Amino acid sequence: MAPNYDAWSKEELIARLRDIEHRSKPIPSQKKTISLSTTGGSPFHSERHPRRKIAIKFCYSGWEYNGLAFQNDPTPLPTVEEVLFRAFAKARLVDADAGLDGCGWERCGRTDVGVSAAGQVVSLWVRSVFHGLDTEAPPRPKLPEAPVQPTQVHAEDAGEEDSPVIPAVIDEADFAFTGLDMSPPDSPSEPPQPPGRELQYVSILNRILPPTIRVLAWSPVSPSFSARFNCKYRHYKYFFTAHGLDIPLMQRAADYFVGEHDFRNLSKLDPAKQITDFRRRILSARINAVEPSPDLCGVAKQSGRDDQLYVLDLVGNAFLYHQVRHIMAILFLVGTGLEPPSIIPTLMNIDGLESAKTGLQLPIVDRKPEYQMADALPLMLWECAFSDSDVHWQSDSDVNDKVVGGEGEDNETGGPVAEKYSGTGLVRQIHSVYQRSLIHSALEGHFLSSAMRYHPNPPQYFPFSQTGLSTSTIPRLPNNTLPVIGVPLGGGTYRRGAKYVPLLSRKRLDHVDVANARWKNGKGSRRENRTALTSAAEAIGDE
Repeated sequence: MAPNYDAWSKEELIARLRDIEHRSKPIPSQKKTISLSTTGGSPFHSERHPRRKIAIKFCYSGWEYNGLAFQNDPTPLPTVEEVLFRAFAKARLVDADAGLDGCGWERCGRTDVGVSAAGQVVSLWVRSVFHGLDTEAPPRPKLPEAPVQPTQVHAEDAGEEDSPVIPAVIDEADFAFTGLDMSPPDSPSEPPQPPGRELQYVSILNRILPPTIRVLAWSPVSPSFSARFNCKYRHYKYFFTAHGLDIPLMQRAADYFVGEHDFRNLSKLDPAKQITDFRRRILSARINAVEPSPDLCGVAKQSGRDDQLYVLDLVGNAFLYHQVRHIMAILFLVGTGLEPPSIIPTLMNIDGLESAKTGLQLPIVDRKPEYQMADALPLMLWECAFSDSDVHWQSDSDVNDKVVGGEGEDNETGGPVAEKYSGTGLVRQIHSVYQRSLIHSALEGHFLSSAMRYHPNPPQYFPFSQTGLSTSTIPRLPNNTLPVIGVPLGGGTYRRGAKYVPLLSRKRLDHVDVANARWKNGKGSRRENRTALTSAAEAIGDE
């Protein structure tokens, strides 16, 4: 029977909340593992299969995940890498027990909670049908001294956990899915014939992955290829509407980003990384209109609002922690008129170099002012670019007409099972999601139109360049109080307040050197001691 909380005292309720919080906290010693246990069927021996190094390009909806990078500690939502690695392991393309290190996993760029990607890239060693491609691969685990002979199971009868042996003559259509779980016998009577093509990695993974993560293409790469270090540049996109913003003024400010600058005041410091060099090169910073940008049900015209969709296209060789979201937060301040475009070179004027570059008399700002970064939802990693000599992206379009997963109709699409996971099916699936998003936009537009029939439009203060207002001339309310103004933070979110404090008048954070030293002497020192104790204990155990 549920307790009657209405009769509880304040002290009893507080004690109950503390008890619930204590029970919900994870036990520190319980670390999450990506090892994928197999139950039933024959054991899978990854060491008996050839490997090759590949890169895969994939997209994901960031709002569904707790960021990209795998986390050892429990997270409220799964991470993209955790789900993706489990798909590789379930498909028997990598050794689950060896983890990320065992397959040489490398990501191109890390995205945080809520941030999406349309062209993320990872490189790793995977199972292949070709021999002789696994030079310089990570070391394999040792073979068991007395391996157990796998049970012979026909491919068409194999369940998800079964591991039938590879037939002497490979049927490529079967091998693309059912055959990838096969372990060869210890002493095959006949050597398998050379395969005609590689495993269909795109179709295999998309069959297992949730719809919010889609593998787009894969490429063979050299053993020395690194998704992180071979990347030539990263291209981020940040989407926003023009409502309350002066777009030409924002572009004037964005022009200051091009070139090499110190971005310590336009990013979030992570003392654990002990970064001392904050100079990064921006290749391009352009604000472009997104077409088409429909005015659903004429709401924008009715309200006098400009909801034209724009995107900041920001291209650079590398980025700091939360750099793009900090850049957008300042551009929003410029677009409203709360800050001038010169605030950009001012925040990058750590040592006076920006004054020399721009010819402006700028103050030295060697410590970051306090301000809130932009929302994560509109941010997307659009592209990770590589040399043509490094990657040759390919899909599984050459087997679109083959029924790879078995015969019959798919309950969701009514079409062949294979089409859902092939190139054609992938485009159809993503387009279906896009269509539903348009419907959602139309519905929300009608909700707004309905509300406007009974409620007045709020006063428009921004952009100052169009309203003729300023922070000192915003009209007061009838009771002589300042109105609450909403400073845009992207994604339909706002920072609300009655008074705006200019950036250069705000409290400054600690200098980078001070913050790094404090972490190193505190948490960093304790971490080093724990590592040393763990290493010593392991050494004693080995003896």
